[in-house]
Amino acid sequence: MGESGPAEARPAPVEPRTRRRDRHGRGMRGPVAPPQVPLSASRADTFRDLVLDSVERLERRWPQLSDVEFLVLDVPPSVPGEAVPLGGSAPAAKDEPARVIVYRRPVEIRSKSRDERALLVHEVVVEQVAELLGLSPESVDPRYGQD
Repeated sequence: MGESGPAEARPAPVEPRTRRRDRHGRGMRGPVAPPQVPLSASRADTFRDLVLDSVERLERRWPQLSDVEFLVLDVPPSVPGEAVPLGGSAPAAKDEPARVIVYRRPVEIRSKSRDERALLVHEVVVEQVAELLGLSPESVDPRYGQD
């Protein structure tokens, strides 16, 4: 009568371990910069902050702008044969507030430095608010065009 030997024990499958070191024997890398450092802010976040700074400057002079919705969109809708706008505005409708839109990518392309970008963003916001209020940009912000 044949006896069967003990069943061969198979090792249990091993789950991959988390790496404590990279392939060169060094420790795992941490973040490049802590979250509070501006380096970790995205370009879109930085641009949004420029728009908010401009809006805050104008709201001190024009309190009615607190009812206006300010938006930042990446690119405007394309219209063949027309120049690419830097911003736009829409008056208030029944269920929607008045809107001022600033298009991020066209503004970034037309500016070389952060300071230049901040000036251009402010000009776009002032122009769109002026159009919305039916005023000249100089009456919305007396420093318009002087910087």
